[in-house]
Amino acid sequence: MTCDSAAAVARAAQALVGAPYRLHGRDPRSGLDCVGLVAAALAAADLPVDPPAGYGLRNRDPAAPDAIARRCALRPVSTPVRRGDIVMARPGPAQLHLLVCADPDTFIHAHAGLRRIVAMPGPLPWPVLRHWRPGGKD
Repeated sequence: MTCDSAAAVARAAQALVGAPYRLHGRDPRSGLDCVGLVAAALAAADLPVDPPAGYGLRNRDPAAPDAIARRCALRPVSTPVRRGDIVMARPGPAQLHLLVCADPDTFIHAHAGLRRIVAMPGPLPWPVLRHWRPGGKD
């Protein structure tokens, strides 16, 4: 897994812009949530996919995502976010949200209010809790 993997993840996420939103959705035709978006982008980039199930819109515990990320060949990084990175942000007091960095100024995410996958300009308006890179180095 190289920078090519990260670029493939970013391209796959960008291709999903406009897909419908659906909580626990895993199929771009019927709808994706933020976890489904990341899973679909990883799968399209031929990376392992092992998304969690049974979560709600509200979730305060960010511990489990690191283990899930490892199973998906994502490694935590502390350098600035770049194309293909998966970002976990906290948009509200009891919310965790995943986004895919399309480029340093654009993030792809599942927007529950707009009911679709959207591209959002950066910088992110929410605190970033952690981010992972597809197999790449810091």
